[in-house]
Order: sequence, then C-alpha cells, then structure tokens
Amino acid sequence: MKNLLAIVLVAASVGATAQFADSNKNWETMADVKYEKSQDEYGEIYVPRFGDDVQKMNGKTVSLKGFIIPFEGMFEPKHIIISSLPIAACFFCGGSGPETVAEAYLKEEVKYTAKPVTVTGRLELNNTDYDQLMYILKDAEVKID
Repeated sequence: MKNLLAIVLVAASVGATAQFADSNKNWETMADVKYEKSQDEYGEIYVPRFGDDVQKMNGKTVSLKGFIIPFEGMFEPKHIIISSLPIAACFFCGGSGPETVAEAYLKEEVKYTAKPVTVTGRLELNNTDYDQLMYILKDAEVKID
C-alpha cells in the first residue's frame, strides 16, 4: 500500500511539474514579439507583430503561471491581469515588457491573492484594440498554486 501511495505522489508531482513547465514555456514562447511603428489618430504607436509560434497558439487553450496584478479601482472578480513576474518586477511597475502580462476573462469570480496562480483559457492575440493588452485569455479559470 505504501508503494502505491508513493507511485501516486510521484505521478502527481510529475504532472504538476509538467504543467508548471508548460506554463513557463508558454510565457517564453509569447516573448517572441516584435513591434512596428504605426500611426493612429493620436500619433505614433507601436503595433505588436507576433512570431510564428505565438501565432500558432492563437485560439488554443493555454496555461500561464504568474501573479494577479491589482489595480486600485480596476480589479474585477471576473476580469484580471496576470503577470509572469511578481508585482515588484511586472510590466506596470517597470523592468519588463508588455509580453509578460495577459488579460483574463474568467468563467467564475476570483478573489485577489498575492500567491502564484495558474490561469488557463483560450488565448486571443490582440494587435488592433489598444485599450486592451496584446494577450487575452477567454473563458479562463484560475487555480491558486
């Protein structure tokens, strides 16, 4: 019986490690983005141009491990921003680029936590709506790690 329990625990840890590795790999893949100068009615803007592997992820279900970024007056229980980095190093606090954050529209409400989370949802690439981030997860679910 102890051997069976040990096998189950090892299998569970391998699965959790694989999921963590996949979510890290997803962030790494999503870093393959370049920016082109363009113009809109307000002036010069930078438009993301996604690499081939990023484009292959479009419309697919992906998992991203990271941290919920709180915004005063903007946190909504079904619409969050996740960062691959802790809040002190996130895109909005300096030190990283916009490829390190994603918006997530959740199936169910979530309460803010400073703990790491994994968000899984259908990835949509955005290079046209400048009021949103360039990575958006739809129909997403949050798991507190």
